[in-house]
Amino acid sequence: MTELTISKAAKNAGVGVETIRFYERKGLIEQPPKPLDTGFRVYPEETVQRVRFIRQAQEIGFSLREIEELLSLRADPSADCSDVRERAAAKLEEVDRKMEQLGRIRSALDELIAACPGRGALRVCSIMESLVAATGETSTYANAGRRENPR
Repeated sequence: MTELTISKAAKNAGVGVETIRFYERKGLIEQPPKPLDTGFRVYPEETVQRVRFIRQAQEIGFSLREIEELLSLRADPSADCSDVRERAAAKLEEVDRKMEQLGRIRSALDELIAACPGRGALRVCSIMESLVAATGETSTYANAGRRENPR
């Protein structure tokens, strides 16, 4: 068995040392005990595999909290594939909601950009005026560039 220092474990997992430390602080991986003689912690190969699992789960959108749940399921001998499928389906629903929201944001930005002449004084910028109007304030933006009289 190859002894892995934190830097070797990080390199083998394709992450930085700070990522390993971060995952330790979050409780996603265990920090090996510090030996009395060498001073270097020795990480097992399982840590590398666990970090790769965490990174892959992050890549497909799972949060660290959700990854912690997946890791718990992975360690639970009574867990079933349906438990993981349920979490993946919930994540997919969340992604669909976010995509709908992004679509609405895109449409709003398209409208704002189309209405903007793209030149002229900033105080008459149609995009800024639209954002100010959405707050219910009046002429706040138009007066923002002017200094108040200190009298």
